[in-house]
Amino acid sequence: MSKADLLNSLYKDIAASKVCNELALQSSGLVPGSGNLDADIVIVGEAPGKAEDAEGKPFVGASGKFLDMMLESAGIARANIYITNIVKYRPPSNRDPSKFEKAEFWPYLLRELEIIQPKFIITLGRHSGMCFLPDLVIGRDHGQPKEVLLNERSYVLIPLYHPAAALYNGNMRQTLIDDFMFTAKLLAQ
Repeated sequence: MSKADLLNSLYKDIAASKVCNELALQSSGLVPGSGNLDADIVIVGEAPGKAEDAEGKPFVGASGKFLDMMLESAGIARANIYITNIVKYRPPSNRDPSKFEKAEFWPYLLRELEIIQPKFIITLGRHSGMCFLPDLVIGRDHGQPKEVLLNERSYVLIPLYHPAAALYNGNMRQTLIDDFMFTAKLLAQ
C-alpha cells in the first residue's frame, strides 16, 4: 500500500473507532494531516481551530499564516513538510485539548508518524510537546532539540511555542522567529 492509502486507512479507522466521538459530533469533521508524505519534517500542532475545521486542513487560519511566514523566513518550504495535529477534531470554542483527548489520539499519531517516517518532529505548543516529552517546560525547552524513541524508531524532536502565542503576545513573535531560524540551521546540518 502507498503512504496515501495507509493514511486514508488510518483516518477511516479513527472515524470507525469513534475516537473522541463527542468532539467529532461537535465539529465539521476530521482534520487529517497534510503535506509531503515523504517529508523529513513533521510539524505537530495541538488541535484544529475554527478555520481548520471549516477547511479540513491543519494550520490554515491566522496561526497557519504566521507559521507559513516563519517557515518562509527560515527557508523551509511548506510543500516539503507534513503538518498534523494530535487531536484531529476541533475542541468546542477552540479550548485546549484535554488529557483524555490527547491520549485517545496518541496511538493514531504514532501510526501517522510511522507512515511518514520523518527525521525531525517539530511540536508547536506545550500540549503537543508534552505528549512526546511529559516533563517539558516550553519556556525552558523551546528550540532545544531532543532525541525521542517512539516504537523503536528514533526522532529528533524540537519543541517550539505555538504560533498563536505570538498572535496573542507580540513579545513572543521574535522568539518564535529566532527558534525557527535556529531550527532551519539544525535541519541543514
